[in-house]
Amino acid sequence: MLTAGIIGLPMVGKTTIFNLVTESGLETSNYLTGKTEINVEMAEVPDTRIDFLSGLYKPKKTIYAQIQFSDVPGLVRGASEGKGVGNKFLDGIRNADLLVQVVRAFSNKDVPHVDGDIDPVRDIETVNLELLLADMDLVEKRIKRIEEGKKIKKEQADELAVLRKCLEALENEITVHQAGLSEAEKSLLVNYSFLTDKPVIMVVNIDEEQLRSGSYPGSDKVREFASGRGIKLLEISGQIEMEIAQLPEEDKEVFMEDLGLKESGISRLARATYETLGLISFFTVGEDEVRAWTISEGLNARSAAGKIHSDLERGFIRAEVVAYEDLKENGSMVKAKEKGLVRLEGKEYIVKDGDILNIRFNV
Repeated sequence: MLTAGIIGLPMVGKTTIFNLVTESGLETSNYLTGKTEINVEMAEVPDTRIDFLSGLYKPKKTIYAQIQFSDVPGLVRGASEGKGVGNKFLDGIRNADLLVQVVRAFSNKDVPHVDGDIDPVRDIETVNLELLLADMDLVEKRIKRIEEGKKIKKEQADELAVLRKCLEALENEITVHQAGLSEAEKSLLVNYSFLTDKPVIMVVNIDEEQLRSGSYPGSDKVREFASGRGIKLLEISGQIEMEIAQLPEEDKEVFMEDLGLKESGISRLARATYETLGLISFFTVGEDEVRAWTISEGLNARSAAGKIHSDLERGFIRAEVVAYEDLKENGSMVKAKEKGLVRLEGKEYIVKDGDILNIRFNV
């Protein structure tokens, strides 16, 4: 299951983004009360290809790809030292595949900023420091546990050496991801799930005026920061997205066009998540079900079949494959076959994004 943790300072719009992607209705000011619960919900990944296929086959069930999102309480400067609600809840997202860092650029006198003014770059640095300190705390505790043991085994000694390397990096405000670990060293830390080793998507929460102008306080520095670190940057107006979500379907397109939006920010976030993690979707279709399946890019047909059911992988014979665009252009599987666009592929065929598969197997 694909998982993403939403992080950021209090009152930046984390829960608004969470509500949008999961269609939840959580109270957005919950964490002002000092609560430390993590909200966890599933989100369907918007996909116009599934919409088309569902309309074509009119199945009993339509199943979109899904991402599990976790919305954690807002971090504040000094959280690692127990300020605010602390950061113990960060352990709840250590197993997340990716972090979505929400940064505030919008101004709203009714929603005061925790630090008094709007400064996205400062806020990014605050959150990143707290993640770094949380990892440092984890490393220090593990080092102490090993050193206090009665006897240090060879594998523990190897692990200890890598942990000390990580600690030195963290103390110099260098993330675990940037610590220069070899593949062998990384394998010794595979169970740690360091927060500063996770891929990040940055979402800058802007208001309508900033959306129209394409500019906000510190925008150049934020873009430079993200670009320099290979981080995908999305500029999304949580407020506008909420308004769009509440409109009838026929009005959404007109509203978005007026704002110069080609697609919703939530669709962009879902796609960015896939791209950041190197994921693609393939589809299975029929009268019973139209479904999107999430796999890693580069997976072969036999392994992809195993995502559907282990029997399909075990008894794999061939995969009947047609590209989504070819099916859409021809309007039916029959016509696609007549034009020779449906082909049989073997187990080593590399599945492409948008492939429609029908697995032939025998168990």
